[in-house]
Amino acid sequence: MDFTYNELFDGHRIRLLTIVDHFTRECLAIAVGQRFPSGDVVKALDHLGASRSLPKTIRVDNGTEFTSKAMHRWAYENGVTLDFSRPGKPTDNALIESFNGSVRAECLNENWFLSLDDAKEKIESRRQDYNEHRPHSALEIWPPKNSLYLARLA
Repeated sequence: MDFTYNELFDGHRIRLLTIVDHFTRECLAIAVGQRFPSGDVVKALDHLGASRSLPKTIRVDNGTEFTSKAMHRWAYENGVTLDFSRPGKPTDNALIESFNGSVRAECLNENWFLSLDDAKEKIESRRQDYNEHRPHSALEIWPPKNSLYLARLA
């Protein structure tokens, strides 16, 4: 789980909270907002937890949103361990850093966002395409959704 940034056409900044499953490589969520205090991170995780089981561990950096009391409380109440990367070592969370780079290259740099809703729509479309159609080398060229299906058959 990590953040990346972009701008709307008028210069207003937006933040993207990206959440990727390390095992399946599925992008579970990309939440888009102008601000993302820790309470909003908790809401995004609660929303995700309503439709699927929560992981035992979430790897995060040392940003204030992840080190907050609200986040620690959420993790404790849900039996989730927060695995913090070492300060200044983005390679500790290389998967999400790589994912954010592909989001930037394939979506953020390729689109002009007219509004927050426009950004949410285009980014969600890219997330679905990534999960359902984009091949991933770590999954023997299968997209994450297909690899989940194939794993169930095995």
